[in-house]
Amino acid sequence: MAAYVLQTVVTLVGVGALGILLVYGARRAGVGRASGPLAVIGRLPLDARRAVYLVRVGRAIYVIGASEVGLVKLGEMTDSDLATLPEPRDGT
Repeated sequence: MAAYVLQTVVTLVGVGALGILLVYGARRAGVGRASGPLAVIGRLPLDARRAVYLVRVGRAIYVIGASEVGLVKLGEMTDSDLATLPEPRDGT
């Protein structure tokens, strides 16, 4: 009985260690990172579950609303439109 428990514990520790190594290796390899012409260039949290994002896709910049029910495209702009906007102030 004790041998069975010991074998089960050793197997469980081995599987856990293998899982940790796989996750660490995948992060080091860049799995799950954005690639290509896609980047989040801004985020404005509205409350705990809602936010507005600026997402660059190629040369276009999309204004995306995120909430608990999903994502909604709120608007679209270009790099030149973004450059003409005033800088945001803290506390407003």
